[in-house]
Parts: sequence; structure tokens; C-alpha cells
Amino acid sequence: MPADIKTIATTCPRDCYDGCGVTVITRDGEIATVTGNKGHPSNQGPLCAKCSIAYNGVWRDEKARLLHPLRRSGKKGDGRYERISWQRALDEIASRFIDIQQSAGPQKIAHTHYTGTCSMLAIDFPCRFFEHIGATEIDPDTICNNAGHVAWNYVFGNSLNGFDPRTIKDSACVLVWGANPSVTAPHVDDKWLFGNDVKVIVVDPVRHDTAARADLHLQIRPGADAALAFSLLHVMQRDGLLDEDYIREHVIGYDEVREGIAQSSVEWGAAQTGISAELIEQAARWYAAGPSIMWLGQGLQRQPGGGNVFRACAMLPAFTGNIGKAGSGAYFLNDSFAIARNRGLPGSHVDNDDHDCGQSIGQMDFPDAINDAEKIKALVVWNSNPAASNPAQERMISGLSRDDLFTVVIDCFATDTAGYADIVLPAASFLEFDDLCASYFHLILGAQVGVADPPGEALPNQEIFRRLAAAMKLEGDELYQRDEDILKREMERLDIGLSWQELKHRGWCFASPEPLILWSDGQFPTPSGKIEIASERAREDGLPLVPTADADPAAGGDYLRLLSPADKYLMNSSYGNDPGILKSLGPATVTINPLDAGARNIGDGDRVSLFNETGRLALIAKVSDIVPAGTVLSSKGRWIMHEAGKANVNILHSPDKTDMGESSSVHGTKVMLQKT
Repeated sequence: MPADIKTIATTCPRDCYDGCGVTVITRDGEIATVTGNKGHPSNQGPLCAKCSIAYNGVWRDEKARLLHPLRRSGKKGDGRYERISWQRALDEIASRFIDIQQSAGPQKIAHTHYTGTCSMLAIDFPCRFFEHIGATEIDPDTICNNAGHVAWNYVFGNSLNGFDPRTIKDSACVLVWGANPSVTAPHVDDKWLFGNDVKVIVVDPVRHDTAARADLHLQIRPGADAALAFSLLHVMQRDGLLDEDYIREHVIGYDEVREGIAQSSVEWGAAQTGISAELIEQAARWYAAGPSIMWLGQGLQRQPGGGNVFRACAMLPAFTGNIGKAGSGAYFLNDSFAIARNRGLPGSHVDNDDHDCGQSIGQMDFPDAINDAEKIKALVVWNSNPAASNPAQERMISGLSRDDLFTVVIDCFATDTAGYADIVLPAASFLEFDDLCASYFHLILGAQVGVADPPGEALPNQEIFRRLAAAMKLEGDELYQRDEDILKREMERLDIGLSWQELKHRGWCFASPEPLILWSDGQFPTPSGKIEIASERAREDGLPLVPTADADPAAGGDYLRLLSPADKYLMNSSYGNDPGILKSLGPATVTINPLDAGARNIGDGDRVSLFNETGRLALIAKVSDIVPAGTVLSSKGRWIMHEAGKANVNILHSPDKTDMGESSSVHGTKVMLQKT
């Protein structure tokens, strides 16, 4: 009898710019292979290497998955558990939560989450539950990108309305600043950035693959980005390349920064940034000529002055008029859901009315809060692995080890954090339930399609929280709403001419049939309705009225500045347990400039230690000038249980905050380096 073979289109929901289309081939109801969708406009074929390995590896390995609810049977951190029923697990959680609500207040129940999956239901539904009970959220964006959001909102009134990537056909230049698409957006990198006839400028301390392919790579000294922005503008101002009409009609603040720009000469900029005057001049002319797109990466604002850097960079599109016209734009992130709802109407902005998770604690305050029994008495971890991904790693683990902290972990796998949980609940993967996804680069909406049943007793996030609400006897229709009803309502709100079933059949669609020109009427949701380079709201918040040309000083003495960007084979920490990924990763390394290596008698392959007042980490040296002198690089995302020293790079990171948004300034970390 011939096999029943089906081909199903779905969507990759990972925290990635690409938002790829996925094709799943099933044989007699079982998944045979997971590959890329050739007809999807993002990947146009195969998946990236890491997703291809993981989706055909650990994500389909029942032996690696959590299959049943578990209750801790040993010490926290031992990872010893006994299987229990769903009812027993939910009853215990409900009992503990109700007791805490009554004795200490619901705000003593905390939850932390991020982008283990970026699908709508799996994120929104748990937030409904926690908002309803009055729990405290550990603010997810403060681990990643909140400085950029706050800065962009001061300037543009919105941080999620960048540009439509389809308009690159009208572009002459793309400026990629503090992003590494070759790792974090491999299909955007290959198909979009280098698949179009545009000049590519990359500003980054690291000569990564995107930077190496670019027409210009400005290898900046870390922390000098605002100074570079001012110096680029100096060239434009000096040579009459600014758009005075656009400034006069749509921008507030040029007069306040005019003199600072005039003083930021190319020679000064070169001294501050380590970039030659010739490259600064060339980049300024290419960008100003336009139409130009500016892409500010999330890594750019993960430094002490990250918010000021974003405000300084915002002056480039504002003063050259490279916004609101075809082929231009200033991009941090796109909210494709909200853009679809508004259809990119002139002057419209993202109105993200998804459920708010209520009161919050910042991620940089999390290590202290989790060690304080008066602040957090219960913790729920979902869609994240804070033991591996948060700064002050030793302090985080100390808090997770508290005997009096009732911890629940919801995940597909037994993560580092799950080892400290009292109750572990098995979650379904993206291959096992229907949901709706949206790219935060391409304006594309995608159907996530359940192609197989969850293994064992695993359940989707939303079903877990429906059942927990019932166990707590909570009232509120929104806590019990069915998936299909939510998806139907959302498709009606999006008004894209497709039902949910039609989108499932097709797999994806654009947010609008034709490319959108965002901000085309020059109206912005700021108090003035203009781009506010001078921001009274910022000043009221204790910040400078305008961006400043500040540059961080060198690390000083024997200290080096540590960069810890994404790894080619990891998706934050999501793939850190796949055997194929682990083989590709090899041992953890640190990349060192030859000048710094030579001064310490360190050769390629030597064992070294990075250390500071926060911690110490053993690594293997890689000597290369892809990083500038004074800088070392060691990628993030490794699971600590798989590391020889039971630690990853976060053991070196202090929870220091950025200048705005109380966000992570991880790329400002200073370390010492020695051969071991």
C-alpha cells in the first residue's frame, strides 16, 4: 500500500528577522522532514543551517522532550524529578498561588518570558492570565532592546514602524549599524541585502561576514557610535547635503544640535572612532545621496549609552529626509500585525493593544529581586531560560536555588532553568499547534500549522494557562477563549482578505498587496507631530534635550571590552541542547585581536580565562583582527549544563543598565584576559 505523503506549509516562529516559510513533509501522519518553503519571499528555499539541524534533530526527538508534568524530588539544581499527573501539578500550582495571593499579595508571584517562540497565542495567552491575577512581569524587553525602543519613541513616537523591505528596489544605499545579518538574519542578508543593487555600508566593531561583503565596513571602536553619527552629519552639513526643506517642515531640534555637528569634524570623528577620515567621508556622501535605508541592530543599543546612540543615529534620516519616501526608512523593528491593521496609513503608527502583563521588574533588577524573599515568592518561567540567558549568572542561580521560592518552568525541554524548578510542565512545540506569526522585518504574516500531535502529555502554552485558570477557579471569558475563536477574530481585525483556513492553506501573505511607504505624510505620533530630535519628554525624564556626541572611554589599563553577540549556530539559547548544534559549536572560544594576544603571549588555540569582579570563564583563544584592539568577542547562548565550567559568557556580565529604558548594557562589559 503506497504511503500517504503530505506537504504542509507553516512558519518558523523563532526570534529572527527572517520569518521563514517552512515546509513539513509527513508520511502516514508522521513528520518525515522539515525544510524550507521555496515559494516564501524571505528564505525562497532551504532553511538556515541552525534551524534545519534543530528542526530535524532535537525538536523531533521524543527522548529529548519533556513529555509529562514533573515534581522535584531532590535538591534544587540536582535535576531529579518524579512524574505526576496534570491534575496534581495544576492543583499544587493553584494552591500555592492562591496562598501567596491571600498571604502576601499577587504581586509576589512573578513570571519571566521572552522569545522561545514568537507566535501570537503562545505569548499573548499567558499574559492574559498573569494580568488577571495581578502578578509581576520581569520585563522581557529589558534583557534585549528596551533602550532602543525608548529612544526611538522619544524621536519618532514609535519604535515598531520602520519601513517596508519591498521598497529596497528604489534604494541606492543601505546602512546597517550594529547588526550582523549573516548570523541573525541569514536570508535577509543573502536574498535581500546582497540580492539587490544597492551600496551596503556596515558599521560594526566586528568584521563579520556581512561586514566583509559590504561595500564599506566602518570598523568602529565599541562605544563611539554617537560620535560617528555626529561626524557623518558634519560632512553632510559642511557639504550642503542636508535636506533643509524636510528639516523645516518635519523636524524639531536641528538648531539645538547644529553647533555640535559643526564641531564634530572628520578628524575628530576618526580619532574618536578608529575609522579613517576617508571612510567617514565616503559613507556620509553615499548615505546622504539616498534614497537610503538605515537599519539599527539590537546589539547597537546594548551598551551604556545605547539610548543616546539611537537618538544620535536618528538624526541621519531626519536631517537628510531619508524617511517617508520609497527606498528610504529608519528601521529598528516592524510590528507587522499592527502595520497590517493600519495598512501603513500616512501618519499611522503601531498601536499594539495586545494584553499588557501588568506591573513589572526590569531584567537588570531580576538577579537581586529573585534573591529577595520579600519581593518574589513564586516564579513562573515560560518561553525562556534565564539561568543561561541573564546577566549576573551566579546571582541568578543563587536565587533560583532558594528553597522558599516556588518555581514553575514551562518548556519543551529540560533547560538549565528547569533544573531548579519545583514543577516542570511540558509544552508543545511550534510543529504541534496552530498559531499566527508575523515577521519583525518583512511585512509578512504567517500561519503556524500544527502538523503532528504533541508528544506524551505536552500542551500548548495557551491550553496550560486555560487549565491553570480553571484550577484556580478564576472568572473571565478571556481566560478560557478557544484558539480558533481568537484566530478568527484576529484575521477579521487584520482584514487581509483571507480567513484563517485560507491562510493555513497558503502559508503566508504580505500585510498589504503593494509595498507600503511608512511615514509618507511626515506626521509622527510625537507631541509635536514631528520628528523630535529635541525631546521635551526626554528632558522631563532627566535626560538631555538632544543627543550628544559622547564616546565611551577605552576600557583602560589591562581591561578589554567584551562583546557577546549571537552565535551562527544558536538562536539565543533555543538550540543549545541539539547534538548536531553542539558538534558544530565545538568548545567555547574568545576572539582576540593580535595586538592584545601578543601583549599577553597568547596564541591561537591556547586556553585562556576572562575574568572581572562578576565572574571568571575558561575559553579557547582565537586570534584574529576581525575585532579591533582593546576588544574581545565571545558569543552568547550556550547552555551551562553542556559547558565544562557549568557557566557561559553571562557569568561575566553585571546587570548594569543603559542610559534609558533600564535595559541591558551587556556590550559595555570590561574583562581581564590571561593565559592559563
